[in-house]
Amino acid sequence: MPRYEYRVLNPVPAAERAFLEWIDQLDREFMNRDPEHRSDVVCDALHQLYLGRPYATPGGLPAEQVLVHSFDPRNATLEPEYYGDVDAVKYAERKPLIWFWMMYDRSPLGLNHWLGYRVRGMLARHIFKHCGQNVKIFHNVEFSFGYNLTVEDNCTIHKYVLLDDRGEIVIHEGCSISDYANVYSHSHDLNDGMLVDNHRTEIGPRARVTYHATVLSGVNVGEHGIVGSVGVASKNVAPYHIVGGIPARPIKVKSIAPEELRRGLEQK
Repeated sequence: MPRYEYRVLNPVPAAERAFLEWIDQLDREFMNRDPEHRSDVVCDALHQLYLGRPYATPGGLPAEQVLVHSFDPRNATLEPEYYGDVDAVKYAERKPLIWFWMMYDRSPLGLNHWLGYRVRGMLARHIFKHCGQNVKIFHNVEFSFGYNLTVEDNCTIHKYVLLDDRGEIVIHEGCSISDYANVYSHSHDLNDGMLVDNHRTEIGPRARVTYHATVLSGVNVGEHGIVGSVGVASKNVAPYHIVGGIPARPIKVKSIAPEELRRGLEQK
């Protein structure tokens, strides 16, 4: 089959300058980790994005007041902060940025890929445990705490992905997480849903979790492994193996795998 490289695209120069200056300004402001300062910056930035003017004290009709109050992260609650195992201090530092991430994606700017990759990359470096170079994150990706999430260099995380880093998730170099995929790092007791086990879930290097697939808590997807579409990986995926189904089972070994791996699967 033919190989298609991605095209290089850029906005017009004036827009590119404005985009980069705005991102740099926010990046400098977010260096200050104080939750109050970050909340003030986010509140004003969202006010400008949605209403096109600097922040002003809420007034007007009740719905307008609700809208303006909701730009302030201090007036919003997010699901992960209700969890009993949240590190309240770490989350408080990140919550304004997580709120900005979510509201940015739902703004008129959210579908601009060139800008969005850079905005989310900047935010990820302040939110995640680690975010590497050349990481592309599409719109409406969600995560839990952020501070338990590592994304290494050259990874792509497509739209509507859920990264549940309630335990810990490590996405190694060169991975691809496809649209609507879910990666978990916690599980619940079968009899009492309030009993929770947190685990470390690892993907890669150069592994792929494909369209609508799920990786359950504590699973390790090995190097060059693939979880097929709609598959549910409940056990470790061996390097170079392709798994699929519910629960996911080995289907084949990739042709680039070392010869001994291919022989092993053929003999089963």
